[in-house]
Order: sequence, then structure tokens, then C-alpha cells
Amino acid sequence: MKNLTSGRPIKLILLFAIPLFIGQLFQLFYSLVDTRIVGSTLGETSLAAVGATTTLSDLLVSLVNGTTNGFAIIIATFFGAKDETNMKKAIAGTSVLAIGATLIISGVTLLFLSPILRLLNIEAEILPQSKAYISIILAGLIASTLYNLCASILRAIGDSFTPLLFLILASFLNILGDYAFILFFDMGVAGAALATVLSQAFSALLCFIYMRKKYPMLSLSKEDFVFSKDIYKKLLHTGLSMGFMSSFVSLGTLSLQTSINTFGTNIIVAHTAARKITSIYMLPFAVCGVTLATYCGQNLGAGKYSRIKKGILDTVLLNFGWCAVVILSAFTIAPFLVKMVTATVNTEIIETATLYLKINTAFYLVPAVICLFRNSMQGFGDNTTPVISSSLELIGKVAIAFFLAPAIGYMGIIVSEPIVWCIMVIPLIVGMIRNPIFKMPDKE
Repeated sequence: MKNLTSGRPIKLILLFAIPLFIGQLFQLFYSLVDTRIVGSTLGETSLAAVGATTTLSDLLVSLVNGTTNGFAIIIATFFGAKDETNMKKAIAGTSVLAIGATLIISGVTLLFLSPILRLLNIEAEILPQSKAYISIILAGLIASTLYNLCASILRAIGDSFTPLLFLILASFLNILGDYAFILFFDMGVAGAALATVLSQAFSALLCFIYMRKKYPMLSLSKEDFVFSKDIYKKLLHTGLSMGFMSSFVSLGTLSLQTSINTFGTNIIVAHTAARKITSIYMLPFAVCGVTLATYCGQNLGAGKYSRIKKGILDTVLLNFGWCAVVILSAFTIAPFLVKMVTATVNTEIIETATLYLKINTAFYLVPAVICLFRNSMQGFGDNTTPVISSSLELIGKVAIAFFLAPAIGYMGIIVSEPIVWCIMVIPLIVGMIRNPIFKMPDKE
């Protein structure tokens, strides 16, 4: 366990964020491995089939995991306040709500999968493979939720290192599973999906066993599961806010994918590659955002408001430094990165993905602020402003998908995010400046 309410803020944030960063990097790593193995063993058509549905799975995972991370803020607040009784009730409530929501979401999505895929404008050539892949991912969504549920609880009490170890192990299992199911069992893209689900289930099981043995304070009794209106209200208020914030982001990306899927296989593959690399580029933003949510939650519970402001400012400056590294990378080695991810030699794919990366990274200071501010706000109790910001993102991307992309083609997709970023950051900056928490004196 790590208490984030005392000590130098940036040091604590970095020590907490580094294991989380490595863990997320491995999570991205086996996503990239899926892409690489599918591209090199099954070809670009199969890779396009996977890429065409990735935004759908990302949307659902973002909704469930965003909600779970929101629940963890309440757990972190009780932990910071040293209120073990309510912390256990919050953990119990988090488990019930997260598992229940996942089962409903995956069930409903599988039931209406065919019309959903039609709405995504997936070409007939790749539709059977797309459906095979996404069906398994959706059926196994509970595995992802269970891992992230355990990981978020551990992070709420300051342990960001343990989930990393299990995730690294799962990453290697996923790689082995990819080769086994695709090459040995000849399962095609369905094999890649099955390997992902099984590796996530294994990491969730290990994480759960570890929690029970290492942290007795996390062991729950029947009394902890007794319904508490106050606890569930707090969980739903913060959890749904963070879940909607995350899902609005993914829903906007999904709306863009409906246009991308009409541009042909080469553009789909190029966009898939660019988004995979973008995930790595933006990883520090996301990791520091999750870290700040926990950091702000603990310090809010302890009444140390000045530490919240200091931690946010230091982390913003740190991420600005990373932006410079990313921009340099995009303008120098982007073609090599695209080849590495896709195993392609197709010039159109490489040049299109590279152009996407160059234009988007030039504006990265804006999403750095967006990610850090909205997670911090969730951590210190402002659940409204981040949702407003994410709603603007959703509206902007839907408008671009329906109007700009048909008019100017894939270039409309490329410029969409910089345009939307510059709009959605405005309410976050205003909300951060006006928030009264920065004017409140610390509790003794």
C-alpha cells in the first residue's frame, strides 16, 4: 500500500505511475502483437477485419473500465480518510456494479451484433472475419472487467506494482496463445481474440488470489455487501461520470470508424496502425491521468487541498516534456513504426499512417492537458465538467464523420481530433480555474 497524502507530490506520482505505465505498455504490447501476428500470418484483409471492429470493443471496454476506475476513486477517498468500514462497502458495491454492468452490456451487444456491424459500414469481404473476432471479444468482456476491477482496487490503496506483474505474465501468454490458436489450431482471427480473452482471465485470477492473501483488509464479509444508499449513490455518481467520459471518447472514435470503413482496406489498415502507435504516444497522458485521479482522491479524503494543485501542475509540466519527444519521433521514425506494427510494405498504408501521426502529434500539448485535467477533476469530486468536455468531443467527431469526411475523405479524419481537442479543452480549463477546492485551506 502507498499513502499519497504525504511526501513530495511529483516523486509520489512518478513512483505510482511508473509501474502503471509499464503495465499499460505491456497491455498495448500484446495488442500490437495481435496486430503484427494477424498481419504477418493472415494478411492485410484479416488485419482490416480486426481493425474495423477494434473501436467497438474499445468503446465497451472504455465504458466498463472507466466506470470501474470511477468507483476506485471513492475507494481511494475512504482509504485516504482511513475509513476502513466504508472502504470495504465501497469495494463490495464496486464488485456488484461492475460485474452486473459487464454481463448486461456484453449480452445486449452480442444480441444486436449483426445490425451494429452493419451500422459500422464493414465491407462484405471482411464482415465474416470481423464478426468472428468481435464475438469472442464481447463474450470474454467479463475477463477484462475482472482484471481491471482487481487492479483498480489495488491502485486505490496505492499498490500499482502488483497488477503490473500479472499483466506482464498475461502479455507473454497472449503471444503464445496467438501463435498456438492461429498457426497450430488454424483458427484465424478468432484465435487472436481467444488468446486475448484467456490471457486476461488468467491475470484476473492471479490478481484476485493475491489480493486475498496479501491484503486482509480487502477481504469482504456478507455485511459489506448489505445495500447502502449513500455508498451506492457515491459510486454511481463518480463511476457513471467517469464511465460516460471514457465511453464518449470511444463513441466519437467509433463514429469516425464508420466513415473509415468506407475508404477501403488500405485506409483501414493505415488507420489501425496509426491508432496503435497513437496509443503508445498517449500512454503517459492516460497513466498520469489515472494516477492523478487516485492521488487527488486520497488527498481529498485527507483534506490536503494544496497538495492537489501542486501535484496537477507538476504532472502537466512533466507531460509537456513527453510531448516534445513524441513530436520528434513522429517526424523521424514514423514510417519504421508503421512497418513494425503492420508488417506491410504497402506504400499507401505507410504514407497515410505517417501523415496522420505527423499532423496529430503537432497538437499533443492539448490532449495532455485534457487527460490530466479531467481525471484530476474526477478525483477531487467534479464529475460534471469532464462529461461536458467529453460530450463536446462526441458531438464534434459525429459531425466530422457525417459532413467533413465525406467531403474531403480521410484527411477529414486526420484533422478531426486536433479540431475537437481545441474545443473540448475550453470547459476543462475554465472548470479548473473556477473550482473552489484550490481556495480552501487544508484541514489540520
